[in-house]
Order: sequence, then C-alpha cells, then structure tokens
Amino acid sequence: MSGMRGFTVILVCFLRLGILQVFAENDGREVVVVYNQRVPESREIADFYANERSVPESQVFGVDSSAAEEVTRAEFRDSIQKPLARFLSGSKLWRIASRTVPATNGGSGTVEWRVVESKIRYAVLCYGIPLKIAKDPNLKEEGSDKLRPELRRDEAAVDSELMLLPGYEDRPPLYGPLRNPAYGTTNRADLNPTNGVLMVARLDGPTPEIARRLVVQAKQAERDGLWGRAYFDSRSITDPGYKVGDDWINGAAELSRRLGLETVCDTNAATFPPGFPLSQVAFYLGWYDGEVSGPFAEPKVEFMPGAIAYHLHSFSAATLRSTNRNWVGPLLAKGATATMGCVNEPYLTGTPDLGVFTARLIFQGFTFGEAACASQNVASWQTTVVGDPLYRPFGKNPDILHAELTRTGSKLIEWSWLRLVNLNRANGRPPAELVGLLESLECCKTSAVLTEKLGDLYLAQGKPSSGVHAYRQALKLEPSPMQKLRLLLTLAEQLTALERHAEALETLQEVLKDQPQYPDRLSLCRKMLHSAQLAKAESEIPKLEAEIKRLSPPPALPTAAHTNLPSR
Repeated sequence: MSGMRGFTVILVCFLRLGILQVFAENDGREVVVVYNQRVPESREIADFYANERSVPESQVFGVDSSAAEEVTRAEFRDSIQKPLARFLSGSKLWRIASRTVPATNGGSGTVEWRVVESKIRYAVLCYGIPLKIAKDPNLKEEGSDKLRPELRRDEAAVDSELMLLPGYEDRPPLYGPLRNPAYGTTNRADLNPTNGVLMVARLDGPTPEIARRLVVQAKQAERDGLWGRAYFDSRSITDPGYKVGDDWINGAAELSRRLGLETVCDTNAATFPPGFPLSQVAFYLGWYDGEVSGPFAEPKVEFMPGAIAYHLHSFSAATLRSTNRNWVGPLLAKGATATMGCVNEPYLTGTPDLGVFTARLIFQGFTFGEAACASQNVASWQTTVVGDPLYRPFGKNPDILHAELTRTGSKLIEWSWLRLVNLNRANGRPPAELVGLLESLECCKTSAVLTEKLGDLYLAQGKPSSGVHAYRQALKLEPSPMQKLRLLLTLAEQLTALERHAEALETLQEVLKDQPQYPDRLSLCRKMLHSAQLAKAESEIPKLEAEIKRLSPPPALPTAAHTNLPSR
C-alpha cells in the first residue's frame, strides 16, 4: 500500500468521527484580563497576555487586593468581586437587566437581575490575584442549616466564585456549592454570561516566568498541534462512593484511544511508580496521591509543548507557589501548559467530570476554558483552572495540519502519522495493513516514534522477532530519554519471552548504564538476576544478589503481642 493511499483511507475515519471541524480564531475580544495593582509581575503578565491574544487595552483591569494566596471573604468581595462587576457594567462589556421569574404555585413571581448582553465570555486572572477565600467564622446565612453538614462551608476558590459573577446582583448564597448552569453542555453558546456563567481561568504558578510560559506553549501547540502520548491512571476501585472517579478516567481513556491518541492506561491501585517510563506526555489524568509522586516527582518530566495534566486530589491546588507540594504547582513547574485543581476539600462529585472535559476538549474542539467550565457541575466551590482559557489544542483541521507539517518538513509529522495509524487501528483495520503503511513511509525510517509503533504492530501480528528488530532499530533513532527507557524495558521483556536470556540481561544492564540514578533500581536488579540465572551468567549472579541485598529494606521488627483486656 502506498503512503498516500493509506492516508486517504484514514481520512475517512476523521470524516466519520466528525472531527474535521473548522473553528473561528480565538477571539481576545471575549476576554477581560484581571491583574493585581500591588504586584508588578501581575501587570506585566496581563499586558503580555493581552498583546499575545489581541485583548483590547480597555479590557485589562487592575484590582487593589492583597497579594496573599488566601484572602478573607470580605476582602474578596470588596477588592475583587465588586470592583470587577462594576468594571464590566461600567465599561459596557455586559449589560444587566431585571426579569420576572413566574412562581410555580401560582403566587407572585420573583425578580432576578441577570446579564442579558455580554461582549466577554472569559476572565483571565493573572499571577498575583488571590487563589482562595478563607472560611468566614462570623457568617450567618438563612437556610444554611438545611445543607448537609459537610457542605455547610463558605470557603471557595476565587475562580469558582467568580464563575457566577453574572448573577452577583441577586446575592447568591455563600454556603455550599451552587449549580453550574453550563455543566455538560455540548453547545459552546451556552458558555456565556447570558446563561449565568463566566469562564474563569488563571495564568499562575510557582513563578511569574512559569505563568507567562503557559501562554507561549499554548500558542505553540495551537500552531503545530498537541502531540505526544496520553496517560491515564485509574485505581480499579469498587467502592460505590469513589468508583465515579475511575469511571471518569476510564471513559476519558477510551475516548482518547478511539480518537487516535497513543494511549497508556494503568489500572493498578497505586499511581504510576517512580521508574515508569513516562515519555512525551501530551495528556495526563490520574488520582489519588496527596503529594506529587512517581515519575512526576523526578527532576525532569517529558511534557510536550501544550501538555495538559491533571491529578485528582482534594487539595491538589492548596497552593500554586510550591514546586514540590500538592500537584498543580509541581506539574506547572515541570512543564505542563494547563491543569486544574482544588484549593480545599470538594468531595469527589464536586470535582471536574473528566469524561466531559476530555470529550469537549479532544472530540468537540472546545477551548481549554470551555472544556474546563463545561466539566464542572458546581460553581462557588473549590476548583481552580490554570492555563490560557483560549487555548484550543484540537481546533485545527487534522487534514490541514498534516499537510502543513508535511510541507514544512516538520519532525512532528511522525506524531500525525501515529495518530492516523491509531485511528485506523481503533476502527478495526488489521495490523498487517498498518504495518504496510508504516513500512512505506520514508519518515518512518528516521523516526523512533513510528519505528516503535511498528514494533508494537509486529507483536499484534504475533511476530515477536520482528518486534524485537523494530525496537532495536528505534533505539538507534535518537529516542527521548524516557522513550529509550521504555524501549529497553520492552525489548528485555520480549527477549525473555523468546528465551534469549543473555540478550535480555545485556538490555537490562543498558538501562543502568544509561540511567545510573534509575529510581526503581531494586526491581530492575531483580529482573536482571532472573535473566542472569536463566542465562547461566555465573559471574553476574553473586554481584546482583549482593546489590539486591544492599538495596532491600531491612526486615520489619516484630510487634509486641496485643492482649485483649476485659473492660472495667
């Protein structure tokens, strides 16, 4: 099969899935940018963003607020909420009018004040704007006693509180979460202040430089495409109270696979281990460690430009200033372009619906801000959204993008071909047909990404020796450090299955030679010992046994027996 013929066949899949959509350019005129007058870097980032996204200068607004991450309810109201509401009305960026809502029991209706016209849909909060609102111990609110005790709270994320700014004149309750009227929508027009919701995100992170980088990387991915691998880390949990988290992540993973992304799923109860070969990350969804862990805690993470990463945890965004505490700050520090998190306990169903988020972002081509807003079933609660809300990673026609990458000779074309192959595989094309396509591509001969995929397809055909050959070829084509690690580990596994134990041992030794600080050295040495024993490599066995003994934790001390004493 020729490469062009294979490409034509695969385009039918794009058309069938309806993802050859055309979107208008992201419109900075739909944005109000908010900065803190007390933080010079806040204004700098605001001006930078307004310039990059063509936001009118008249829509850049400064508030006079504390620079602390947490502020009181009164300070939030007086220094952020009220001034912003007045600015939007006074600048005629939206218009508020009254309407009468008929009563359901035949009585007199109630008057509501709502946004009836709006030029803006997004609010972008810049580094220096407070993150969260502290609990007000003196707050008393009628009807709060009817809420469940765990929801009888007024602390909230600033972002989430501002989502309902269009209804501010009606003084919505402060206790507990409130319904997001745009949750689950498939219609972008619903994501509008006239429907009661303002899309709020922030350009923030551990440093101002990181906050600025979020815009640069978003625009790069919009231009060149968001490419790489998608990682999903569920827990195989059966508890009905928590299973929904797994359902969200597994549903998102299946959608990712069906839409052609190179998808990796981990269903173990634990999160990805430190030695996991997390390479070329474009997308990550997982849960439920309190502090950044596994490969994400390593000095470097292979985030691709534009990468979106989210770890579900109740306090994942308790602070954004740390590079090693919680999750949001570390993910941004390691190179993620967009993320979300919770500033305080939201309870599971009060966190973003990840199935909705993934579907709107990847399949329907929503902006990051639109997908994040549509995925939240509640507002005035605990979620913060960090990243450029105008970022639309999957908005460009994939056919046009493929042609652009081909015309410019971009190395990224390897990822476009990979997605096309995966899309066909997900739609039932046999591995042999896709092997033929890859073997016909000139770029496959120089691509570690496509050659590794060729090895995977050989295995799917039941040709492990051909797979081993392909993986060895991929290792010669300058794979990324983490891709090289995965290739070596996969190669060793296949060589063991083929009973080529001496070669498997050499391959595992190459891992330690290439990565002397490999974090899971004990597990690797155990694999090496197994291969050495099967290969009868007598000189290696005692050295590996000694190393395993050195690395193994000491045995636990016996605990004292407990005696059940009779109660008095």
